[in-house]
Amino acid sequence: MRPEILNPLFAEIDSLDGVGPKLKKPLAKLRLERVRDVLFHLPDRFVIRRAVRDLDDAQVGENVFIALTVVEHRSSRSPRGPYRVITRDEPGNICTITYFGKASFTAKKQLPVGARRWVAGRLDQYDQMLQIVHPDHVAEESAEAMGKMVEPIYRLAEGLTQPRIAGMATQALERAPDLAEWIEPGVLAREGWPSWREAIAAAHAGENAKASDRLAYDELFANALALMLVRQQNRARKGQVLQGTGALRDKLQLPFPLTGAQQRSIAEITADMARPSPMLRLLQGDVGAGKTVVALEAMLVAVEASAQAALLAPTELLARQHYDSLRKLAASTGVEIALLTGRDKGRARESILMGLLDGSIDIVVGTHAIFQDTVAYKNLGLVVIDEQHRFGVSQRLMLTQKGRVTPHTLAMTATPIPRTLVLANHGEMEVSRLDELPPGRQAIDTRVLPLDRLEDIAAAVGRHLASGQQAYWVCPMVRGTESETDDLAAAEARYAALKVRFGDDAVLVHGQLAPELKDAGMARFASGEAKLLVATTVIEVGVDVPNATLMVIEQAERFGLAQLHQLRGRVGRGSEKSTCLLLRSSELSETGKKRLELMKSSQDGFELAEEDLRLRGGGELLGTRQSGEEGFTIASLEQVSRLIDTANADAKMLVEQEGGLDSARGQAARVVLYLLERDWGVQTLRGG
Repeated sequence: MRPEILNPLFAEIDSLDGVGPKLKKPLAKLRLERVRDVLFHLPDRFVIRRAVRDLDDAQVGENVFIALTVVEHRSSRSPRGPYRVITRDEPGNICTITYFGKASFTAKKQLPVGARRWVAGRLDQYDQMLQIVHPDHVAEESAEAMGKMVEPIYRLAEGLTQPRIAGMATQALERAPDLAEWIEPGVLAREGWPSWREAIAAAHAGENAKASDRLAYDELFANALALMLVRQQNRARKGQVLQGTGALRDKLQLPFPLTGAQQRSIAEITADMARPSPMLRLLQGDVGAGKTVVALEAMLVAVEASAQAALLAPTELLARQHYDSLRKLAASTGVEIALLTGRDKGRARESILMGLLDGSIDIVVGTHAIFQDTVAYKNLGLVVIDEQHRFGVSQRLMLTQKGRVTPHTLAMTATPIPRTLVLANHGEMEVSRLDELPPGRQAIDTRVLPLDRLEDIAAAVGRHLASGQQAYWVCPMVRGTESETDDLAAAEARYAALKVRFGDDAVLVHGQLAPELKDAGMARFASGEAKLLVATTVIEVGVDVPNATLMVIEQAERFGLAQLHQLRGRVGRGSEKSTCLLLRSSELSETGKKRLELMKSSQDGFELAEEDLRLRGGGELLGTRQSGEEGFTIASLEQVSRLIDTANADAKMLVEQEGGLDSARGQAARVVLYLLERDWGVQTLRGG
């Protein structure tokens, strides 16, 4: 149950003054639905202004706050032209206040002729004249303007304004209670951090450089504590000892020998499954390292021990691919494998549900449909979760409650994760690494080419397709807009151009397509009916077409290193030599240049993941923040790298030495778990 002291922060957002039905829609786009959400909707940046005596004391391009006297108003001859208000400072220097659009009424009201006003805004120069375009603030008294010297700038949605969000933040801060301290006193003293309430207020005001670190640490500490509680409770639960006989695994007829890394990982997993406490293990595998075979070996151990296994995939496309792969690999074993997705209806679905209940189905592969209330298992012994970062912790826990006792859990990810982020996001798990590629895997020839050679590249793609092979063409966006000025590639526009050249040989797939259209496009490409797949990063994981040996990535500098590596891994899956072309824009940042050079020089996903973290620093890994309930909304990657070890040690001390949530500090920590919505750490202690 949520602590009562937090109730004011979890009130609906329309409990704030001035928030009605009209505002709730744009606020919902920002995921601002409760007072707490506004509290943690921190400013993206701050505008810092300088008070100047007169225009001689100001610099062009500077944000200033200055007293000006209104001389006259000048309307433009054109309805679309600017509306200008001529002002002068104390010595008589002229400054034009310029408005565009329907702002003349506001200008006349705020700046009447003869009045002296305090104006805040950016000082620019146009046609040798100083001007302020659309001032940020106009005030009669200096006191009000002085309050705007440091102004937070919040992320907005259409229909919202900065003053509106700032006003809501002020109200949310008024409701923020003083909370008992949850950080270990030695850490708090060493870092010199303010209290939580002081930190959140300072973060909105831009007044305290330590406030951001304090709030980031709170998030990391709450996450580490929640994961530790999950791990602690998992160890205390009664599991099912699954000791394989080898009868099914001996029948496996794999078309390749297992690598040393695969053998080591299988040994770690089977040892865990033979213990009475439930396994909780993460299998990290580089592109093409063979995670599916490791998972199959683990699932066969479960079946040998008279239990069932379930493989959970984030999308129907990926679930179907796993189903097809497992059936081929396990054909010689005779195990019964079924596929269950949200699309299955009627008798077919009922037949699968009955097979899971009576035990005639050994392994089920599917989407979230496999942990719905209507799905029951005779004896679920092992849960395999693919691309597990796409599922929140509470979702993963739901599936583990389907067994008679807590089943073993093997989570898999094809994204090599830096050590820092393994600690931050997967601290409740043991980790196995597939850091060795199967023999015979060829290095992918990676080249960097300028985007202005697009015609030559398209012609080369044509020759490649004519030879009987297939290719991918990846774009960073789905659709361009008129407001974009940096010539960003749009998948739909590129597809239209390539379709003129290649006709029905080209197919388009992106995340905004209806699922059936996306699946149909992928099916055409997988079958070889379509030769060129134009796509966004929807193909980053799970797509396996051995005949595809060319990857073209447009505006490659826009992607993170790890994501580029994932995309490159879609080729090189057959016996033919494969090539990856990274098309770069004409102007590259130093980081962009380093990223592309690293892609040329390294094929090691783990090395690239660490470099990606280092290069991006405070940015986001993989180009976009990975989703899932363990995602961080406050802590940047730079802060994660710097603070995660201390946060983990602090949480461990609380759990193992100070009595956990039952201690005095633990009671305060219970509050932060709910405040930062890591309450699944508390719920797991109750078995819920």
